[in-house]
Amino acid sequence: MRIATFNVQSLRLRGDHLSGAHDDDTPERADPSLDHRDRLLTAQVIRDLDADVLALQEVFDSAALDHFHDHYLIPAGMPPYPHRICLPGNDGRGLDIALLSRMTPCDVVSHAALRPADLGLAVPPRLHAETPIFRRDCLRVELAGLTLFLVHFKAPTPDPDAARPVRALEAAALRALIEARFDDPARAMWLILGDLNDPWDAKDPPSTAPVLPPFSVNLMDRLPEDARWSYHDAWSDRYGRPDQILASPALARACPDAMPEILRHGMALEAARNDGPHLPDVGRHRPHASDHAALVIDIGRVASPPGTPY
Repeated sequence: MRIATFNVQSLRLRGDHLSGAHDDDTPERADPSLDHRDRLLTAQVIRDLDADVLALQEVFDSAALDHFHDHYLIPAGMPPYPHRICLPGNDGRGLDIALLSRMTPCDVVSHAALRPADLGLAVPPRLHAETPIFRRDCLRVELAGLTLFLVHFKAPTPDPDAARPVRALEAAALRALIEARFDDPARAMWLILGDLNDPWDAKDPPSTAPVLPPFSVNLMDRLPEDARWSYHDAWSDRYGRPDQILASPALARACPDAMPEILRHGMALEAARNDGPHLPDVGRHRPHASDHAALVIDIGRVASPPGTPY
């Protein structure tokens, strides 16, 4: 089973065309020609991932996902993804979590409505008790023998100090959901995929510590440390590794040779640390596929240990 995650940077349908891969997504900044070239590159990256199951971040809604699938992925030569899901989340700009899958999910569960009291969690200072926990959502996707948790945690900008307790609450809630789902999470088969948004200068311990090792195994740690980066901020010229693939201890043991790949060939040329290949139309800043790289891993066939519920 080949599983991937990719933050596609503001995939929004405006009229009959998709917005480009840039954060300031307003009608005034739309450039249909440049936007189209961005999304052709996004589609080429996804084509090269060749994932059976793909978690996406920053998709506006199902209409945007379907349009991208039909007008970009299929023309790029992709086999179709018959299962496409993008449920409404809590992001004020409408940037949600999405799923593309060639495998039929047994179930997909949104947790966008969860409040801290629903999981018995304390409310951090300056947060209202009725504010939803997840700033976007946490999608639980049940596949045969494997459970995925798709996330996109609170970004550290514009105020890192204010964002940290929000992200910590999201991580604590995700752990609580996993512990509620499985009698023994360490023996169950699950993956956390997505953009955890730990900042460059993450404090010790990081805000996402509840779901990090030893609770999980960070499969990105199988790569050399200087090869784990997946994000470049053009304005500060800083590199980060917010995108993660976290496995249950049992899944990590079952797939000891599974090695993540980071596809950076759709990132802008200004991400100079990328000394690998680039797709032909990539520009200095734009066009580009996203400011994030895509992550993919082949975990083969997995099955839960005896007595572990699917």
